[in-house]
Amino acid sequence: MIRDTFRSARIFAAALFLSLTAGPFAASPAAPGSAGFRLWISAPPSTLVSGASAAKLAGAASVFSSDKGKLRIVIKGQIVGAEDFEISPSGDAWIERSSMSAHAPGGAEIKAAGELRLSGDGTPIHYDWSAQAQKKATGSVEFENGTAKCIADLGAASPMRKDFTFTTPHVAVIDNNLYYQFGVLARLYDWQAGGKQTFSVLIPQDMVPGSINVESLGAQQSGSGSYEALRVSSPDLEIKIFLDGNRRLMRIEVPSSDAVIERQ
Repeated sequence: MIRDTFRSARIFAAALFLSLTAGPFAASPAAPGSAGFRLWISAPPSTLVSGASAAKLAGAASVFSSDKGKLRIVIKGQIVGAEDFEISPSGDAWIERSSMSAHAPGGAEIKAAGELRLSGDGTPIHYDWSAQAQKKATGSVEFENGTAKCIADLGAASPMRKDFTFTTPHVAVIDNNLYYQFGVLARLYDWQAGGKQTFSVLIPQDMVPGSINVESLGAQQSGSGSYEALRVSSPDLEIKIFLDGNRRLMRIEVPSSDAVIERQ
C-alpha cells in the first residue's frame, strides 16, 4: 500500500542514490516498485508557486529543443546504471521519454521508465510511468487546469487514485530514479529573471506534491568541462545541475552521496 504522506510535515521527491549507497536494497515505503534517494520537499499545494511566471510562458515560444542520449549513473566512483532519454516535438506538444536501469549492492536490479507529454511552455499534459524492484508498479497522471489526477496500479484489487490541486498549471514532474527530468526542470527555469525560483513539484510514483528551489550559480567547472550551473535545493538536500551552452543537461552532482549522473 502507498503510505499517505500528503499530510506529513515533510514529504519527499525523486531519485536513486540513498538506496544504492545505504546497504541492501529495499523498496520505497511510499510506493513498492519504486526506490530512490529522497529529496525532502515541503509546502502544502495551496502555497505552491511556479518558478517561471504564467504570463511569461503564455506568450513565449517553446522552451524545449530536441535532445537524445544516455546518462551514466556513478556512485562513489562506480558505474551502477544508465538512463536512455529523448525529448522531441509531437504535433503541438513535446514528449520526454526516459528509461533507467541500475543495480543496487547485492545485485538487485532497479528499473524505471516515464513518458511525459508537455506543452511548449513546459506545462505538463500527461505522464505515464512504470517502476520495478522487488515488485512492479505502473501509473499515470492527467494534468488539467492546475489539477493532477494520479492513478497507481500496485497489483492490488483496484488502483489507487489521488488528485492534487496546485495554484499554477506549471508543475515540474520529477519522478523517482529518472534523471533527465532535471534537464526538463532546467528548461523551466526563467534564465532572464535569474535568482532563486520556487517550483511546484509532483512526484508521481509516490503520489506527493511539494516545492523545490532552483538558483543559477553561473559558470562553474565540473569534471572535465565548464558549464552553466543550477542549484536545486530543499531543506535536506542539494543537487547541482550542469548544462552546456545550449542548456542541454550534461551532468548532475549530489555531493552528500558522492553521486554523479553524466552524459555519455
